[in-house]
Amino acid sequence: MQPVKYDRTIRLDSDFATTVAMVREALAAQGFGVLTEIDVTATLKAKLGAEMEDYLILGACNPPLAHRALEADRTIGLLLPCNVVVRRDGTTTLVQALDPNVMVTMTGLAELEPVASEATARLDAALAALEGAKG
Repeated sequence: MQPVKYDRTIRLDSDFATTVAMVREALAAQGFGVLTEIDVTATLKAKLGAEMEDYLILGACNPPLAHRALEADRTIGLLLPCNVVVRRDGTTTLVQALDPNVMVTMTGLAELEPVASEATARLDAALAALEGAKG
């Protein structure tokens, strides 16, 4: 069985710290606030002694979109496209976001289609801004 693509990913040549700052700005420009931050690298090192590349999960939220989705289905919080991952991959940095259409695909709820469509447009605009700034 072919794996389902559930991410929207771009690759940037900028260093990790610069990319994280750029991601925060690009998300803010599209109405997303970063509510949480999980430094996976530091957590795995502290808890398990495990080494891994720079890997940060930003919990981004667009309150109006989240509210609309939650009004359609209270359980949708499990699938909200909130996590944005910034991680090193060799000499480049990846920026990855959950494809908002996963909410519609997984639930089959037509009420979520306009929310997913707007979230996709906003995330794609943020990713496009990052790609435009990478030069």
